[in-house]
Amino acid sequence: MANFTLEDVRQRTYKARDAWWTVLLVDPLASRLVKFTANRTRVTPNQLTVGALILGLAAGGCFAVAGWPWLLAGALLYHLSFTLDCMDGKIARLKGTGSVFGAWLDYIFDRVRVLACAIALMAGQYAATHNVAYVWTAVAVVFLDMLRYMDALEIYKVRSQMRATLNAAREEARDLELAARRANGEVLDADEVGEDLRSAEGALREDPEADMENRVVGDDPAAKELQQGFEARFPWYARIRNVLMAGRIRPHLISGIEFQMGVFIVAPVAAAIVPGAVIPVVALSALGMLTFELIIIYKFWLASRDYSRSMAKLNGKIEEYRLQLPAARRETADAAVGSGG
Repeated sequence: MANFTLEDVRQRTYKARDAWWTVLLVDPLASRLVKFTANRTRVTPNQLTVGALILGLAAGGCFAVAGWPWLLAGALLYHLSFTLDCMDGKIARLKGTGSVFGAWLDYIFDRVRVLACAIALMAGQYAATHNVAYVWTAVAVVFLDMLRYMDALEIYKVRSQMRATLNAAREEARDLELAARRANGEVLDADEVGEDLRSAEGALREDPEADMENRVVGDDPAAKELQQGFEARFPWYARIRNVLMAGRIRPHLISGIEFQMGVFIVAPVAAAIVPGAVIPVVALSALGMLTFELIIIYKFWLASRDYSRSMAKLNGKIEEYRLQLPAARRETADAAVGSGG
């Protein structure tokens, strides 16, 4: 059997930035369960993923009954389901047993759990009250969960594409600058070129909210700056970000995770105490998530503007350096740049 310590679990499995719900209410328990599971059992991440789905479906069954003891039981089961869901990724990172199929399974089962629990919770409330608003609330929960994760995946994909394009253009500009200056008789190496292009390097720096989700504490570098446009408009944001970062909490305070917990934990508990509290709690959770999603979209829009400006500058430099080359060398440099790309 393995002999992982609690510090091993923290360093190798805790995300550098995570949702506050996970940091404060899940990780303290999950880390100890991960230590025990990794050292004393042969349970795999995929088995934990299946277990999380089973607990989630059990939570849905409790929600469907709708009585206050069942609402409390459903909320507890959902929290335990989410804890298992966090454990599967931690075990995979700790043991190095992650897989593409495991990531897909985790994502699909998460969506199935949300769909099942949303239908069960709102159907139980509808059966108890005959209020059709619960039907529309179920539709809204499923739609918002889908929208949130589709938006996050698309933004991540587009940002990665923008970085790749920007890096390729920067390399091409440096290669052409080097060739042009050597054609003019200068003796230099690649490290000496590109001084006038360095400002482009900050155009699409890593966004802590978008890009640090999969880093773990042991690999966490110094804090990355936000993209230039957002930081220039909101300089105070960096101070708040750094305070939250000290506790591993991301500034995106109401994400898909907090939205789910608001719907499937806070709302059932509130409804067990105050009948009819489900819809108001869900509405507040949805409003909070949409607010922070709009902030992320706004930051992405600013990043796209920085990207466009930097690409225009780099393309201008590429054309400038290409024109400085003699015709024969221009063809050689173009061929070298093309083969390098």
